[in-house]
Amino acid sequence: MAKVEFWDVKARAKVKADVIKVVKYENGRFAVKGETKDGRSLTRFVSAADAEKYKKDLKK
Repeated sequence: MAKVEFWDVKARAKVKADVIKVVKYENGRFAVKGETKDGRSLTRFVSAADAEKYKKDLKK
């Protein structure tokens, strides 16, 4: 799994977490989803090219 740097709003700090899902929104934007160690959801918006790269990593 790929590690991505997310902004943790609650902790107000950058954290590294595994990508668990890639999402495409209706407006055409892409995001990767992660999870903190205590189970909170993390989201980072990425480009379409990066989204495809992360999708391929998830399938491995």
